[in-house]
Amino acid sequence: MSGSLFDTTPDPKRKGSREGAPLAELMRPESLDDLVGLEDLVGEGRFLRNAIASDRFPSLIFWGPPGSGKTTLARIIASTTSARFVPFSAVTSGIKEIRTLMEEARLAREHRKQKTILFVDEIHRFNKAQQDAFLPYVESGDIVLIGATTENPSFEINSALLSRSKVVVVPRLEIEQILTILRRALEHEIVRQSGIVPSDDSLGFIAATSGGDARQALNSLQLVVETANAADNPIDLGKTKEILQQRSLLYDKGGEEHYNIISALHKSLRNGDPDATIYWLVRMLEGGEDPLYIARRLVRAAAEDIGLADPQALQLAIAAKDATHFIGMPEAGVVLAELAVYLALAPKSNSVYMAYNAARREVREGDVPPVPLHIRNASTKLMKDVGYGSGYQYAHDFADETAPMDCLPDSLAGRRFYEPKQTGAEKALAERLEQLRAAREKKR
Repeated sequence: MSGSLFDTTPDPKRKGSREGAPLAELMRPESLDDLVGLEDLVGEGRFLRNAIASDRFPSLIFWGPPGSGKTTLARIIASTTSARFVPFSAVTSGIKEIRTLMEEARLAREHRKQKTILFVDEIHRFNKAQQDAFLPYVESGDIVLIGATTENPSFEINSALLSRSKVVVVPRLEIEQILTILRRALEHEIVRQSGIVPSDDSLGFIAATSGGDARQALNSLQLVVETANAADNPIDLGKTKEILQQRSLLYDKGGEEHYNIISALHKSLRNGDPDATIYWLVRMLEGGEDPLYIARRLVRAAAEDIGLADPQALQLAIAAKDATHFIGMPEAGVVLAELAVYLALAPKSNSVYMAYNAARREVREGDVPPVPLHIRNASTKLMKDVGYGSGYQYAHDFADETAPMDCLPDSLAGRRFYEPKQTGAEKALAERLEQLRAAREKKR
């Protein structure tokens, strides 16, 4: 099948094919020993190293952030395996191409006794039907699937496919590991021929602002050495910042990092930590998040976590939402920061949130008894004749503004859904509630 459309097995040992490639590609490790930051995965005696050495491994899903080494691991497998290795892009390929490739894999196994290792980059971009097309071929052994994804496989990979694969979590690279990669890159001929020597502070800045992404760090280094003037050597931190201008933050508005950071914001706020709260807020805004999305989440926090401990919090949240809509970014950043800090420092009570959830569980899981007759509205003569409104007591006729009657169905009499906390403004509401309950009990 040498004439196959998909017969694109790479030969990692062919250096000529990499001429003119970016520095990040030229610096890609070609052996497990050259990898930085993945010792827990490919160190001596580790599962992945043993599997690659023996050329026997199950279908794999490499899950990790951008620039952490997922594709590099796949290419190292390509250079060592005796199987037919086929790279495949989830971005540019559809169901027709998948089926054609799967049939080629089946024929290769039947006629040449050769298995196919299929590497799918960004596998999370395949929809359910596309992922399902792999399943019978994985089960039959026609292919060994290796997928790479930045998204949580639990949410993005079909459960049937996931159950037949081993998920390998590829960790985010630390700053020191990025620095190691950058220092190696200084020895590459592209950098040495430029005559540009970035200072240690410059390398530190590139590493710190890379978001753990080795590819981004190497791209930034290449931009510096191709842009800087050799007369300015060594290139200091100020010149590096000037060239790079604005860092690129790891923040995918539609992916897992979006949910990770909004979770961090909400939980920092709930924990009364304004410093962490404002940090995660700025991470979202600088990453390009819709400020109105953040405003909506802060409105939710005002109701869920502050609640009646500070009823003004919800009013301020709505005001901040309106102000954000009115003035837009970047000015709205300060508005959201003011609200976030206020909510972080406000007294907290989730009593209304808990009461709502308890009542919802009762409604969804209980027997849903009818409304007691005495609190039904008798809007017609017939309804009055059958007892609607009979026995109703008007609260304003009583000194304590509460009548000695039950408003819950008999089967729920005495049930308490709302239990106030003794914090902030809710402490006064708790006292008022006890007075009302005591007054009703006394009148009975």
